[in-house]
Amino acid sequence: MKLTLTHDHKLATGVLGLDFTSDGSRAFAACVDGHVYTVDVATGQTEALEGAHQSYASGCVLLPDNQTLISAGYDGMLLWHDLASGRCWRRLKAHSFWSWQMALSPDGSRVATTTGQYVPGGWKYEPAAESEPSVKVFDTGSGDLVAAFGHTPPVLSCAFSADGRHLAAANMMGEVRVWNLNDAASGQPVSQWTTPEFTSWGTTKTHHYCGGIYGLAFSPDAAVLLCCGMGPMGDPMAGNGKMTWQRWNWARGERLDQIKDALQGAGLMESIAWHPAGTHFFMAGRQAQGTWNAGLFSATDGSLVTSLDTKKRITHARFTEDGGTLLVSGAHGQGVRKQGAWPPWGSLQTYRVEA
Repeated sequence: MKLTLTHDHKLATGVLGLDFTSDGSRAFAACVDGHVYTVDVATGQTEALEGAHQSYASGCVLLPDNQTLISAGYDGMLLWHDLASGRCWRRLKAHSFWSWQMALSPDGSRVATTTGQYVPGGWKYEPAAESEPSVKVFDTGSGDLVAAFGHTPPVLSCAFSADGRHLAAANMMGEVRVWNLNDAASGQPVSQWTTPEFTSWGTTKTHHYCGGIYGLAFSPDAAVLLCCGMGPMGDPMAGNGKMTWQRWNWARGERLDQIKDALQGAGLMESIAWHPAGTHFFMAGRQAQGTWNAGLFSATDGSLVTSLDTKKRITHARFTEDGGTLLVSGAHGQGVRKQGAWPPWGSLQTYRVEA
């Protein structure tokens, strides 16, 4: 497969969350300034939706009606936006801390969001127990809480299976839990495991745990779960842990594959996405050391098919439904403030995907 850059748009501020219409013509960017912007993918023209988060907007999802967008933020709020009018018509307090990541069920009926603050819980600096359920699921129509699951905070990522039956969430300590949503009342995961390749203990400058699983993605057939993030490092301030992905048979908690040692650079991988055909997957993030920060991998043997050095931080990546386009969002530095204003430092790129 080949990736060819077709659009490279600058946005006013860094992008933390991304969604788009099924044809990829219109994108929605959740940004550091708390706003959610609509973006014309062809021209790069942007418009802010009414209603902003009181801190970073960390994610956004478009419902199947193509008229309703739900955003999440570091203020712990979920906001419902009407795209026709731009009006924010529902505000819901989901968490007392940040919403790290959100995910939409395939049928659009449920939205999941994760939270949690890393507070040392003992002399070994292990995370303290959660002060609220770290994973919550809401009905997108009514806004009602329909499920709440316990985990070890901070819980950095979540994903629904392609059939909508299961929800996975993962944390800073490399622990993954999967729940059956048809048995949400029990609150018990149907599978869970911990993988040490996604966490580390800092030994230089500051001593605490760091790293984590920042991206999760079920395969199109719902049989396999991909994880990505950052592995062991000595200096947490450098952010130079290994760029890592792993592939799991989640039902058995069995690791099937992981990134080859020769391919690992250093940096934080924040997003992972399956191609709709299930033949390839894409992982991207920010680079500390190495030659690439975005790579397309074969689902057959885990080999790197093509790689990119975008010179930008990539926070979110997704293929369109037909698999012909890849959209990626993120940030490029932050520049220097001049005359009271920051230069544009957000990024939205599109790539044509060719066999």
